[in-house]
Amino acid sequence: MNSRYAAWAVGLAALIALPFVYREPYHLHILVLMLIWSFAYTSWSIMGRFGLVSLGHGGFMGVGAYVTALLWNHLDITPWIGIPLSMVAAGLLALVVAYPCFRFRITGHYFVLVTLALSGIVLQVITATRDYTGGSLGYTPNRAPSGQGLLALQFDDKTTWYLIALGVWVVGLLIWRWVDRSMSRYAMEAISEDEDAAAAAGVNVTAEKLKITLISALMTALAGALYCQYQMFISPDTVSGIAVSLQMVFAVIVGGLYVSLGPTIGAIITILLAEGLRIGFGTKAVGWDNLVYGVLLVVFIIFLPKGILGSVLDKLKAQPKKPKTT
Repeated sequence: MNSRYAAWAVGLAALIALPFVYREPYHLHILVLMLIWSFAYTSWSIMGRFGLVSLGHGGFMGVGAYVTALLWNHLDITPWIGIPLSMVAAGLLALVVAYPCFRFRITGHYFVLVTLALSGIVLQVITATRDYTGGSLGYTPNRAPSGQGLLALQFDDKTTWYLIALGVWVVGLLIWRWVDRSMSRYAMEAISEDEDAAAAAGVNVTAEKLKITLISALMTALAGALYCQYQMFISPDTVSGIAVSLQMVFAVIVGGLYVSLGPTIGAIITILLAEGLRIGFGTKAVGWDNLVYGVLLVVFIIFLPKGILGSVLDKLKAQPKKPKTT
């Protein structure tokens, strides 16, 4: 156990030191995207690992991004306040949608369809209110006056954004670990097996499901807000809608749904795939990444259901231990 903590400490120290040793802007940009999307994917896995398959997280991410930007542009509310407000908005949306589903036992495929509708509705609302959100043309937060970058959470330095994204990524892993070691994990595992049996054993099914859903929605909204502040441009297709939700599902399943670093592996794969297609084929490859996601998702579900990292860890555990020599 001590060796594991030591390995984590060394790895984290190396990641913190990285931008001070290697300053290539493009590569730091890719690392920032990987860390932000890793956090978003981790938020989805907190629900997905317990059988709550949601296709509505694109909606939560869109709310986080657009509410933060709109509050800054139209009301001059700093993102330091706008981001918590956007998370509250996403949390309320999650409760409004999830509570009736859990209260009236809407589960399985029906729950997936409800969350799918949520993603589509948020996308359509953003597109339809183009006078405020820019619609399908996208939206750009106003640049802060000189010297007010900290107030507006706008930094031109890639190193600063890398350290922010790294900190948020670590927080995501800690939340995942907290959920994994809490009583909620055992309650949710029992619920995923048999809701009636879990309720008979004293588990408050609705409350436990709402707790996990709320945590996941709040984290996803935070990821959307950070993505908006970093990129300084958002569009309905990049932070909301069904495509973003499916991207989360793909990344988590490919990386490993039941492993804390699985979503991070998924983020590395998705970002590198998208960048590879963009550099290799340019505008001709627009939308190809979603096609590749779909094909690989089917392949992984059939042949590698535990994902890359989960399968590797299983093989390592299955290896016979060498006998100790005296």
